[in-house]
Amino acid sequence: MPSLKAGTGKMKPTVIAVDPGYDRVGIAIMEGTLLIFSECFIPPKGAVPIRLGAVFQHLGKVIKKYKPEALAIETLFFTKNQKTAIHVAEARGVIALAGVEAGLTVFEYSPQEVKIAVTGSGNADKKSVIRMVTMLVPMENMKRHDDEYDAIALAIAHQSSSKFRQAREKI
Repeated sequence: MPSLKAGTGKMKPTVIAVDPGYDRVGIAIMEGTLLIFSECFIPPKGAVPIRLGAVFQHLGKVIKKYKPEALAIETLFFTKNQKTAIHVAEARGVIALAGVEAGLTVFEYSPQEVKIAVTGSGNADKKSVIRMVTMLVPMENMKRHDDEYDAIALAIAHQSSSKFRQAREKI
């Protein structure tokens, strides 16, 4: 459930943002502009269906614990490696299913939309995104995988997009 913003009576939306993968999954929970939780989940080694099952189960637990209102996920970025792209597409399906099964609205953002929201440029490199994430979101200084930073950037993109939609609705 969303919480009330102190002194305003307005709700702060909570989102789970997921950077999809079948061998590493970035997960971030943001309430408004506050990072509540983030991690890089690494499923056990094994066949892809076993990994996807572990991703589904883990996301279900995270969703149950933090009770977000929405799930943000990146659209598929096509690479030259078709086998990897297929596995990531399968992971996206499992992640979306976990959100839908929990009653969440699923929002999709392209990598360029995320980069624009965080850095102002759709052509930003990974280092620029990470640098801006650490400037925009107060977080403890610890080593994080790129996947975790990508999930936090996705959450920032979603929250700024939600604010834009809410502002438009008031006009």
